[in-house]
Amino acid sequence: MADDLLTIADTTFTSRLIMGTGGAPSLEVMERALLASGTELTTVAMRRLDASVRGSVLSVLGRHGIRVLPNTAGCYTAGEAVLTARLAREALGTDWVKLEVIADERTLLPDPVELLDAAEILVDDGFTVLPYTNDDPVLARKLEDVGCAAIMPLGSPIGSGLGIRNPHNFQLITERAGVPVVLDAGAGTASDAALAMELGCAAVMLASAVTRAQEPVLMAEAMRHAVEAGRLAHRAGRIPRRHFAEASSPAEGLARLDPERPAFGA
Repeated sequence: MADDLLTIADTTFTSRLIMGTGGAPSLEVMERALLASGTELTTVAMRRLDASVRGSVLSVLGRHGIRVLPNTAGCYTAGEAVLTARLAREALGTDWVKLEVIADERTLLPDPVELLDAAEILVDDGFTVLPYTNDDPVLARKLEDVGCAAIMPLGSPIGSGLGIRNPHNFQLITERAGVPVVLDAGAGTASDAALAMELGCAAVMLASAVTRAQEPVLMAEAMRHAVEAGRLAHRAGRIPRRHFAEASSPAEGLARLDPERPAFGA
C-alpha cells in the first residue's frame, strides 16, 4: 500500500502498525518481532530505559532505522509526565512523545484531567503529542483542540487482550477526528487489529499481544497483515447490515420452469 501512507504531524510512514517493547522475553526475540511486524515507529518507556546501556532496545531500533517514540508510562500526574517528556527530549533528541498519565495501578486507565493538562503544556512546549486516552469522543475532541498530533484511545485495559469493548465510541471518534486515531491497548489477536482499522483507525499500537504471545514473531507478522487487511476493507467499504436476506443475484430474468417440459432430458 505504497500509495496509502500514514501521516502524523509532518512525518509519513508506510507501516500503520506501531509497536511497543514492553514484556518481550528477550532482546533477540523482540528484534525479530519488530522486523516481522514491519513497524517504523516503536515506543520505549523512558522511566524504565537506560539510554547509556549498549545492547539496549535503542541500539536495536537504531540498527534497523525504526523511529523511537518515548512514552511517559508510570506517570500519575501531569507534572511527572511533563518532566519525563522533557528528559526524553534531552536524552533521545526527539520532540515526539506518547503521553501516558495513569489514574491507578489496578486499572491502568488514563486520568483524563491530568492527561489534558499535560497535553496542553507539552504542545505549548513544542512537543508532538500522541496521548493514550479513554475511548471518550468528547475527551478525544478536547485533546485534538489543544493541538495533539494524534489520538490514541484504548480498546480495553492495557494487557487485557479483550479487544475493542466499545466499537460504537471508536467509530464516533474516527468519524469526527481531524488527526489520526490509533488503537492503543487491548488488542489480543489479529482480528482486534483488523476491526480497529475497519472502524476507521489510521493505525494500531500494541505490545503485549505480540510480546506475550506463544510465538511472538509469528504474531507480529499476523498483526502486520491484519492491519493491512483492515485498512483495505475500510477503504473498500463494507456492505450495509440487514435484518433479512438479500439474494446476491438479481430476481429479474429468471427462467420459467414448466413441470411438463423438464429442462433436462429424461
